[in-house]
Amino acid sequence: MVFLIQQTLAYAIPLMIVALAGVFAERSGIINLALEGIMIFGAFIGVCFVKIMQEKEVFTVEQGQLLLVLTLVVCAVFGAVFSLLLSFSAVNLKADQTIGGTALNLLAPALVLFLINVVAKQSILRIPGSSAKWFMIKKSTLGIPADKDIGMLGEILLNKVYLSTYICIVVFIVLSIILYKTKFGLRLRACGENPQAADSLGIKVYKMRYAGTTISGALAGVGGFIYALGAAGCSSSGEVAGFGFLALAVMIFGNWNPGSIAVSALLFGLFKCIAASYSTIDINGDGVAWLSEIGISSHVYRLLPYLITIIVLAFTSKKSRAPKAEGIPYDKGAR
Repeated sequence: MVFLIQQTLAYAIPLMIVALAGVFAERSGIINLALEGIMIFGAFIGVCFVKIMQEKEVFTVEQGQLLLVLTLVVCAVFGAVFSLLLSFSAVNLKADQTIGGTALNLLAPALVLFLINVVAKQSILRIPGSSAKWFMIKKSTLGIPADKDIGMLGEILLNKVYLSTYICIVVFIVLSIILYKTKFGLRLRACGENPQAADSLGIKVYKMRYAGTTISGALAGVGGFIYALGAAGCSSSGEVAGFGFLALAVMIFGNWNPGSIAVSALLFGLFKCIAASYSTIDINGDGVAWLSEIGISSHVYRLLPYLITIIVLAFTSKKSRAPKAEGIPYDKGAR
């Protein structure tokens, strides 16, 4: 059960962060279909940064948590910079945002593969097990003996978890409050609902849309690295297994509301965990992975997260209310 909960969180946390990234962009009026591409780029930058720091021995194993925090900052910066391509095309050029996002999704893996094969000369888009252990919090890290029983709750919260999990939860809560309880958040949401009315009140629509997309890019970049670190799904093929699109489904299922998105991410994270670990999950504690014993093909488990996504969206998309002005280029002269 401890393993199941921890693995569910490993999949749910990046889904939460990337879905919130989509909310910030779409609440400002920009459709960010490039979440998948930004995740790929953020994962690549994060893994490269970790590899360089380790090779130069800038950080020791004991300073792994500091390196993790610094890597998250670097991924956020590069994700935000990469998202400026979408902002510029959507705001300044008034290009079709769907096409712009699709173009970035095609550009990111191609760019990453180019950098891997031409510049790096080696496959580095997967964090080695020894590197991932640098960032893992264990009982011994907190001064608790490894053989001491701290209960199921303690095992879940304090043993073999990543500091990034708690950082992302705090960031998710803080940004949700900013979006719905501050003047900045109100102005951002106004630009996604009625930009003409917002402009008439002195709100700079272009600037707010740039801000929303930049925050979105920063969060997606962080989410990409968190996925590469905790879910161990990145490979040298330059992809994140469709997690960016799954995050979009979580955002729509959560009706662009952070609270509902958190619940949706946990649900989808659970199914993703089952798909990835069905052969090792021992719920009864009798040493038998009963999901692999009931005779269902492994392909069914791998299809499960995406099948659930289609079913859920089929029943909930009609009730979803997207921001009214999302995807519509703003023209100051139009009233």
